[in-house]
Amino acid sequence: MSTSAPSAPSPSVSRQQLEATASAAAAYVRELQERICSALEALEVGVGSAARFRFDAWQRPGGGGGRSGVLEGGEVFEKAGVNVSEVFGQLEPGFAGTMPGDGTAFYATGISLVLHPRNPYAPTTHANFRFLRRGDTGWFGGGADLTPYYPNPDDIVHFHRTLKAACDAHDPAYYPRFKAWADEYYFLKHRGETRGIGGTFFDYLHDDLAKNHAFWRDAGASFLPAYLPIVSGRHQTPYGERERQFQLYRRGRYVEFNLLYDRGTVFGLKTDGRVESILMSLPPLVRFQYDYRPEPGSPEAALYDCLRPRDWLAEASERSS
Repeated sequence: MSTSAPSAPSPSVSRQQLEATASAAAAYVRELQERICSALEALEVGVGSAARFRFDAWQRPGGGGGRSGVLEGGEVFEKAGVNVSEVFGQLEPGFAGTMPGDGTAFYATGISLVLHPRNPYAPTTHANFRFLRRGDTGWFGGGADLTPYYPNPDDIVHFHRTLKAACDAHDPAYYPRFKAWADEYYFLKHRGETRGIGGTFFDYLHDDLAKNHAFWRDAGASFLPAYLPIVSGRHQTPYGERERQFQLYRRGRYVEFNLLYDRGTVFGLKTDGRVESILMSLPPLVRFQYDYRPEPGSPEAALYDCLRPRDWLAEASERSS
């Protein structure tokens, strides 16, 4: 499956419909930000942590702006960033040509989040849900993925099952298609490994605006039920310095992906977005070690068997049969 932009389709909706969709999408991502931040803060409250989100509103010189929410120094989350934006203006012609549509006028709204738990047994996660428009063509994109350090099969299956349920409610072909797309997208080519255990990834959904909009909303709503039970069940697992150092080392892969391949990072920088918000995805602490190799048979080595495309749900079905 190619992750490159498709050729621009003939416009099938009016500009009025596109503007109404953009307005509804922008309202939804603001609502989703509030919902997610409240849920994450509740976890901190539950363990007696005083950490709360700090919200910054920002303006983009070329048009639009956003609201960044960052929580740092929590007992559950060492760093959590949940950003929304709504920007518009003109694209550089060369960059515009990498996207569907016509001309250089663009509009984009979306939510992007990255959560870095403190406990090495609680996985990092990322999600992004966006609506973009170039000229008379509008499309939806997004997805969510999980990056564990000490993977738990039950957690992996729960995450994928929840995302699959959101997909199946709209089209049974969505999950296998978007799961495969995530396996391809979240692959670090220079390392020959996936960033984590995948999830779903989709982009350029423009064939049926109303259908795609409904699916996109449900995909966004599936994030909390997919992730909250996992972090809730793992953030108090006992760990030591060995696990912490391995977590910091593997966070380096997250940095590499976000700086080399992440579409949101590239789009934000290419459109003069707020750099502090674009790079909020980076972990607060990370460790690079030359030619690290995990001890064979160790818990750390077990992760590497997960860093390849696998049909997690089919494997779970086989184990239970």
